[in-house]
Amino acid sequence: MGYVPRWGRVCVRHGRWGLDADADQRLEYLDVRGVPEVVAAQRRWASVARRAVRAGTGPERVFALAQAVVVHQVAGGDAGGDPDRWRIVGRDAVVFPEVVAVAEALLDPAMAELVWADSGAGRPRALPADGLFCRRLGERLGRTWLGPLAATDHGGPLIAWMGSVIRLRRGAGGPPGYDNDPWWLRQEHRVVAMAGQLRVLGKEKKAPGSGTMWRAAVPAEQRMLITSAIDSAEEQLLQLRGVQTGPTAEVARRLLRGLGHSAGLIENAWKRTVVAAVNGGVPLQEVAQWVDMPVEVLSQMLTAGRQDG
Repeated sequence: MGYVPRWGRVCVRHGRWGLDADADQRLEYLDVRGVPEVVAAQRRWASVARRAVRAGTGPERVFALAQAVVVHQVAGGDAGGDPDRWRIVGRDAVVFPEVVAVAEALLDPAMAELVWADSGAGRPRALPADGLFCRRLGERLGRTWLGPLAATDHGGPLIAWMGSVIRLRRGAGGPPGYDNDPWWLRQEHRVVAMAGQLRVLGKEKKAPGSGTMWRAAVPAEQRMLITSAIDSAEEQLLQLRGVQTGPTAEVARRLLRGLGHSAGLIENAWKRTVVAAVNGGVPLQEVAQWVDMPVEVLSQMLTAGRQDG
């Protein structure tokens, strides 16, 4: 099988989605004859690609960002007896219509105007979870859940795109680079290929309780809280780099208070991650080993946390 971009995987004549040639699995294609949206999306992509070129960027960059936005939110669902494997094998074909729709939306200047309005335009404010842009994005996709969910996914690819759009409109960006390029995609947001995912799944299956994917086992709200705590701690620690000048007592006070605040945020993320892992099916004994804590103590901590809640 030849390697072709994700937007060229459909054989219209036979209704097949070609799979990755390097993936160690027996299938060569998926039958998508019963999913006309996939074929329609491939036909629509041609016009999206032309718009990307007119916008001064490569179609592959627009597709990669849109795919990251959609895949970042995909989790759950009933996929039969081996859900994790089928979620990997069928992922690209399943999300393809949404990916094309997101790419089309992100290239629409009217959508960028909504982002600008949500940011407060000349009066900067925090982006709302139910802003005009996210609501309109959900409407365009016919997936009302995607916009608000992605908007609250702090550190996600959609938020990064929105931030770049806002900085460019405000003229606040620095020299040409990743921070003011809406189509730049962080390494951690890049979608892992099927072959890579299958290899990871094979390793995970050998460990009890680790076969279920994180995003399938942990609710989006819980993931958002963990990410938010980590991001806040990171921001707090970065601010401490520039406080080591001045009287000894003043520097020590600012450092200790800042470090204490960061430690509290990290502990918050630590506890939420422990709870998410246990609730997601990871044996308590394994989690206790990872956090270097006796099982009894960890169990008491979790019990006390539920009572406090």
